[in-house]
Amino acid sequence: MDGIELLCFQMISAAGTARSCSIEAIREAKKGNFKKAEELIKESKSQFLNAHEVHNKLLQHNTNGENTNSLILVMHAEDQLMSAEMFEILAKEFIDTYKRLFNLEQKFDLNFK
Repeated sequence: MDGIELLCFQMISAAGTARSCSIEAIREAKKGNFKKAEELIKESKSQFLNAHEVHNKLLQHNTNGENTNSLILVMHAEDQLMSAEMFEILAKEFIDTYKRLFNLEQKFDLNFK
């Protein structure tokens, strides 16, 4: 495995972890565990930044004129990065929505679960 392939797999791994943390954050918020949801969002952001740093290294390889024979792998890694970003944005929106619902349930002594 050459340097570019290794970078791609590092990026895919970090982006996948970021996406998984975002999804788990939504699940925790749905249960009313907002502290855990916020912790998972922080971890998601950290993993996303790791993936983004690797992406910058990949771009440097391309800028330096190095041969990128692993173009399909690079595209997959970039897709994972964008997917992780999208899930983080959606997770934050879901968490805010669940917080509002939870507060309304508490205010009116309702339980829709």
